[in-house]
Amino acid sequence: MKILFISPRYEGGIGGHAFRVAEKLREQGYDVKLMHVPHVPIKNIKNPSFALFGVIKALLDREKYDVVHAWNVPSAFIMKFIRAKKKILSVHGVYSDQVGVLHSKTTSTAINAGESKVLNWADKLTTDSKLVQQTYKEKYGLNFVYLAAPLDTTKFKEIKETPRKENQVVYVGRDSFEKGTDILRNIESKINGKVVYCTNVSWNEAMQTVRESSLMAVPSRMESLPQVIKEAFYLKTPVVATSVGGIPEIIRHNENGILVPPNEPEKLVTAINDILANGELRDRLVENAHDYIIKNFTWEVLLPKYIELYEQ
Repeated sequence: MKILFISPRYEGGIGGHAFRVAEKLREQGYDVKLMHVPHVPIKNIKNPSFALFGVIKALLDREKYDVVHAWNVPSAFIMKFIRAKKKILSVHGVYSDQVGVLHSKTTSTAINAGESKVLNWADKLTTDSKLVQQTYKEKYGLNFVYLAAPLDTTKFKEIKETPRKENQVVYVGRDSFEKGTDILRNIESKINGKVVYCTNVSWNEAMQTVRESSLMAVPSRMESLPQVIKEAFYLKTPVVATSVGGIPEIIRHNENGILVPPNEPEKLVTAINDILANGELRDRLVENAHDYIIKNFTWEVLLPKYIELYEQ
């Protein structure tokens, strides 16, 4: 089977997930090609330039594929012009809502007006969040296949076993408004520990920092379902996160992690300090979290569902 993947990049977030899926499919004998498209690295021009250059590349591509799989809405504009028997579009997060937070009202209105049309270009829609699945069903009557993003546990063999740094709090992700890094910075002086930011480092370096930290904070204003929470669960680092997007789908409050309301910094501080001071609570949370990941989010559990999608 010949498959083409399209994504603005193949690292971090949905792009990193696409790369991992491609790796696993190749191991199973599938012919998977990654389309690389240049773009202008300026906030309001990045996605339009990616779509424009990608469409040109698609029109020049004479190959025919069994499946083209676009990863996020901007990639759908390229997907439309690829010669393929079937077309899949994966969306992690409600795209129009994300644009509404990050861009102007005019841009948001335009995206809302055309979003359902773009989504209908695909023969099959997938998402890694049950909340996103439900939202699009209610918004446009569209049926999304729920496909969780697996965790490749073999990659953690590269992460060294190191002692925990007492009261070290780690943040991993983009330094951006929707991720709430400004909220975390504003409460740093009230946290009974040191905060380390992994915003522009390699995956290995970020995971090494997560492994040696006492806690991971996820202060997001908007999310789909962050892979880094699953990674922290596997590394037995307790997580305090805001109850936004798909986060409550994997964090069960006071069972395998702690949830706090978004945009309430005082509650975030209290939760962080409580965990730092309570070793018994930390131990209970991380054991439950690790067990939950192993049973629900490994490739061994989820790869058959991805193969079924492509074969169908």
